[in-house]
Amino acid sequence: MSNNITFGGNPLTLIGNEIKVGMQAPNFTGLKNDLTPFSLEELKGEVVIISSMPSVDTGVCELQTIRFNTEAYEHKGINVITISVDLPFALGKFCANKGIDTAITLSDHKDLDFGMKYGFVLEELRLLARGIVVIDKDGTVKYVEYVQEVTGHPNYDKAINIAKDLV
Repeated sequence: MSNNITFGGNPLTLIGNEIKVGMQAPNFTGLKNDLTPFSLEELKGEVVIISSMPSVDTGVCELQTIRFNTEAYEHKGINVITISVDLPFALGKFCANKGIDTAITLSDHKDLDFGMKYGFVLEELRLLARGIVVIDKDGTVKYVEYVQEVTGHPNYDKAINIAKDLV
């Protein structure tokens, strides 16, 4: 994979299939907070922002989740999926404590289905890299960002503006 991802300046290895603009977004499944399965197919025909992050137990991930939840609430027609390898119970507790009620939070802990199909798995940590994928109504990937430094923020405004233009 061509992305140079670091954590605290130390290089990490991304594994899985790198996703690129222009590709059809692969279907994936994850677990919702109530342990029921969720499939990307459920949002077929809709604009989707996938927000990938290592863990809601970090400050940057917390801010990323809150920001995209707010954007999903303010911009009807944009669906936000926030995904990590956190256990569904931890995601549920986080959402309850932080008022996350618009974004769909998913756990990829079981199969790393999203992580492998989109190339976001950090091999050394078995966590997901931080990044964003924007998918249009036809299921085509319109924007991809693999955040180079795991502790950095994604380009929220760029992803949101692209998604707003697709609604």
